[in-house]
Amino acid sequence: MQGGVSANLAPKWKKELEQYGPVSCGPIPVQRGGQAFELVGKSNINILESFYYKDDTVTKAIPYLNRFMLDSGAFTFFTKGSKGIKWEDYTERYGQYIKQNNIKLFFELDIDCIIGYERVLRLRDRLVRITGEQPIPVWHKSRGREDFIKMCQRYDYVALGGLAAKEIRRNEYKFIPWFIDTAHRYGAKIHGLGFTNLEGLRKYHFDSVDSTAWVSGNRFGAIYKFNGRTMLKFDVPPGHKLSDARVVALNNFTEWVKFCKYAEQNL
Repeated sequence: MQGGVSANLAPKWKKELEQYGPVSCGPIPVQRGGQAFELVGKSNINILESFYYKDDTVTKAIPYLNRFMLDSGAFTFFTKGSKGIKWEDYTERYGQYIKQNNIKLFFELDIDCIIGYERVLRLRDRLVRITGEQPIPVWHKSRGREDFIKMCQRYDYVALGGLAAKEIRRNEYKFIPWFIDTAHRYGAKIHGLGFTNLEGLRKYHFDSVDSTAWVSGNRFGAIYKFNGRTMLKFDVPPGHKLSDARVVALNNFTEWVKFCKYAEQNL
């Protein structure tokens, strides 16, 4: 669930985290002090957040999550621009945040189209030195087939980029099985960045994907419902608007979490 803390539900996360208090060792109870929580304490929430949007609420939420992945913010730079950014300094801040919060799953700065792949590789090495951990490298078409094979040989977790930005077009989805099979052949897991095509999830067996569909539903006036096998989308009728966007945001998030749990076990 991309932006599961920093997006529409940020105020609710902040409130629940303040009420819940610090995490101790062991399982996190769903209730504390007789109060039930709708987000904190849920054991099945997997979140991907962007370093670009991280704040105190995101940082405080990390220990409560089942799994947390951190993106470098590369996609945001593609869409908003990157003029004046000192990438070595940015990488230093990114790496220190990862280290301080003991984050194990984080992506490299895949900003090839901004600074070139050779410099991306240098920033990747810098990130390893800072964190002491392997980042998840993100393959793009410009890197070529052989580079993907080398990534899978060297890293435990790799990612296929360019899906959300349509760098990889739908008529090229037929090549996705090769990437997945190649990763698995070398013992690597593979993440589909921004891949939320429901039909595709049944067809292409990524080890993980991320989605902002729950956010867009709230943004464009839609309510989601998990029916036990897939997600159903109900659009608000023309001329009407959502009566309570916060309630809809929580509903859409909760229903997508249910689907994610189903997908982990069945897709």
